[in-house]
Amino acid sequence: MTTMGCTIKLLLLLGVTQLLNSMDSSSSTAAHRCFCQVTGHLDDCTCDVESIDAFNNMQLFPKLQKLLKSDYFRFYKANLNKPCPFWSDNSHCGLKDCAVKPCKPSEVPEGIKSNSYKYSKEASNDLLECEKAENLGAVDSSLSEETRQALLDWNRHDDEADRFCVVDDEESPDAQFVDLLLNPERFTGYKGPQAWQIWNSVYEENCFKPYTVKRPLNPMAAYREKDGRAFYRWLEGLCVEKRAFFRLVSGLHASINVHLSARYLLNDNWFEKKWGRNITEFQQRFDADMTKGEGPKRLRNLYFLYLIELRALSKVLPFFERRSFKLYTGQPAQDQRNKELLLELLHVAKSFPLHFDETSLFTGNKEEAAKLKEDFKLTFRNISRIMDCVGCFKCRLWGKLQTQGLGTALKILFSERQIEALPKSRSTLPSFQLTRQEIVALFNAFGRISTSIRELENFRSLLSKVH
Repeated sequence: MTTMGCTIKLLLLLGVTQLLNSMDSSSSTAAHRCFCQVTGHLDDCTCDVESIDAFNNMQLFPKLQKLLKSDYFRFYKANLNKPCPFWSDNSHCGLKDCAVKPCKPSEVPEGIKSNSYKYSKEASNDLLECEKAENLGAVDSSLSEETRQALLDWNRHDDEADRFCVVDDEESPDAQFVDLLLNPERFTGYKGPQAWQIWNSVYEENCFKPYTVKRPLNPMAAYREKDGRAFYRWLEGLCVEKRAFFRLVSGLHASINVHLSARYLLNDNWFEKKWGRNITEFQQRFDADMTKGEGPKRLRNLYFLYLIELRALSKVLPFFERRSFKLYTGQPAQDQRNKELLLELLHVAKSFPLHFDETSLFTGNKEEAAKLKEDFKLTFRNISRIMDCVGCFKCRLWGKLQTQGLGTALKILFSERQIEALPKSRSTLPSFQLTRQEIVALFNAFGRISTSIRELENFRSLLSKVH
């Protein structure tokens, strides 16, 4: 063979080697582009991503999923017909997968359908003991008519200042029970300008940021910026509270996008309707290259949101430990088992060693801190009202539930003293209360975030096999 021939052969071999290396690199890159920055320490926290993954996926996720399948937690009452309070164009999605099927009266357990209040000799005896104050604050206890009326009267004058979200009127004729297991959150096809308008309103009008920072109406347009970090630079100048607010909203948005990518309509024909994980959809929302660096930041904000809601669960344990509290559905044996499972879950949540330290929030000048906290609360309430503008009913349902769940978590975090005083309280009216709706929203919202964290492991595995 001539020297020229040997040279050509060598170049060809080198070319093949480089091609193979490039293919391996491409596969590896596909696996890591979404997650290369989703690792290690989280900003404004003492925790890391790996600790959350291990704790959630191995310890908490299985118990939480079992609890959410129970009757108490699967039925959520919502008014999906409230008009949008912010703009007149309230057109609804016409896609069949946007529809929500409400429950028939016969499908809802009697204890839940009757607002969880029912006559019982046991409850009357409890009231004669020194549990009267606690029973007034309890949710789902079997109460006498007098106590039921007292509680309803109190609810009408409940301390609305403690709530971080606007809630539906359960007594409205438009409010209906929905079985969350039969109406799962998944990709419905609802997208485009109407969907973008919702998130644009959330970010542009209801996040603490300078007015000079504009987010395009189409969120995908931000990905075409020369520097993908430009949109996030304004965060560096904000106080920890305002950074936290944005990260909570971004984390909620990221969690919803993970769900939509994980339960995507892959096949729809006359013999099969198949839902599953859509890798391409996930990459479009979170791949570092496709999002100019925004995707991994969103996923880190998802972990931040997880820590906030996990902390709330650990703080609210004394409320649920009271003997007077019952997960009442009218099935005593099952109700007791579910309460035991609930307490077990909350003890697991409390055992997490790297909780978010909420005492770092609102710690400045007393007047300024109070003003900032009030702004924080009012702004989040506004976001909860935006959920009534979502055109897809299924998206609206899960949007309302998850914002109420996050609002309940924030209410808990800022009511620590009242919660700690509950077991000792002998006052006529306890200083802290959760309605059944708040409880159902709290745990189902955290269930969505926990599921998102679990799904990230599945997407890591799938992306590692992409060539």
